[in-house]
Amino acid sequence: MAKSKLGEKGISLLYEKDSLKVRHLRKKDDILLARWLSDPFVLEFYEGRDKPFDVQKVHQKLYNRNKDLVGCIVTYKGLDIGYIQYYHVNKKTSKIDSDDGTENVYGIDQFIGETAYWNKGIGTLLIKSMVAFLFEQKHADKVIMDPQVQNERAIKCYEKCGFKKVRMLPHHELHEGEYRDCWLMEYRKPI
Repeated sequence: MAKSKLGEKGISLLYEKDSLKVRHLRKKDDILLARWLSDPFVLEFYEGRDKPFDVQKVHQKLYNRNKDLVGCIVTYKGLDIGYIQYYHVNKKTSKIDSDDGTENVYGIDQFIGETAYWNKGIGTLLIKSMVAFLFEQKHADKVIMDPQVQNERAIKCYEKCGFKKVRMLPHHELHEGEYRDCWLMEYRKPI
C-alpha cells in the first residue's frame, strides 16, 4: 500500500490498489457528490431518500466539518465511482462508544455512487484496502462501522472483509423519518 502522494494532475492520492484509487476530496467534486446524493437508489442506503443533497448541502455536510474526518473520492479504472471517509474515533467524530481499552480506533463510512458498479466486488476491494491503509499508515488497532440492520448487502460485504458484528445499536440513526437499528461492526488488527 503506497503512502499519500501527488498523483496525476497534482491530485492528492491517498493510496491505490489494483484498479482502485482513493484520493482526497477536491472542491470541484461537489457536483459529482450532489448527483450521487440525490439519486434515490443511493439515498435508500445512505442519508435517506427524504434528504436529497444539492451542491450547497454537499458543502455544508462534506466540506465544512471537523478536520479529524477525511473525505475521499473512490476511482475505479479511471472513473470516479464513490465516496469514502475515515476518522479517528473520539467524542467529536463519533457518537458510538467503542471504548474497550483499544487506543487507536478509526471509523469509516462509504458508498458507491455509480450504481452500475454495485455487486461487482468493488466494495470489498475498497473496504479491504482502506482497512489496510488505516492499519499500515495510521497504525489503527481496530476499524469500526455502523451499517443499518436492513442494509444486508453492505453487511455481507463487510463480513466478507473480516468485520464482525459486535452489538446492536438500537434506534441509532435517523433515516427516512424513523430511527433505525444499526450494527456496530469491527475489524481488529491481526496479532
